[in-house]
Amino acid sequence: MSTIDFSFLCEQAKAYSGFEPEDAAILAQEADRLIPHLGAVTDSFYTELQTIPEAQPFLEGRVDALKKTHASWLAKIFTGPYDADFAAYMHQVGVVHVQVKLPEKFMTSGIGLINKHLIPLLPEIYRDQPEMVGPLLKAMNAATSFCLLIMLESYRGHELERFMEVTGISRVLYNNLAAAYRNTHGHAA
Repeated sequence: MSTIDFSFLCEQAKAYSGFEPEDAAILAQEADRLIPHLGAVTDSFYTELQTIPEAQPFLEGRVDALKKTHASWLAKIFTGPYDADFAAYMHQVGVVHVQVKLPEKFMTSGIGLINKHLIPLLPEIYRDQPEMVGPLLKAMNAATSFCLLIMLESYRGHELERFMEVTGISRVLYNNLAAAYRNTHGHAA
């Protein structure tokens, strides 16, 4: 099992998602105003998931418990702080999804469904401040992308561990092969 540098993962995911300090600041500033609406987002999210036949085995008999966990997770996206501990938390969320064998496509599409139900609320919530909608859309998109990148890393790590287990390749050999590939091709494996 490899050790994950959550500080590095956090900064890398921020860079790749475009999640900037001003995004974190606006989410923190507006969290109290947005969090009361997240229960409706969670309800809509699970209502829609229940219409997807492939999702049924993952939801059966667990929707109420999943909603509570989801609402807590969603609130964390708006409150941060967006640091190594946050990255470790989001990675663990991914690990749990790997452990229950949730297909990776559900992680990606789940972020899309969250945004589908959250974005239309912004013009209503900020009817009196329409100039806030654009910056909040940018911040929410960057934050959810940031979280998704971290959660998906758990899938990549799981696949790598599984590959090494099946092939018998050691971590040292894999790292040496990856380094040789990077040196030959000039980029990360």
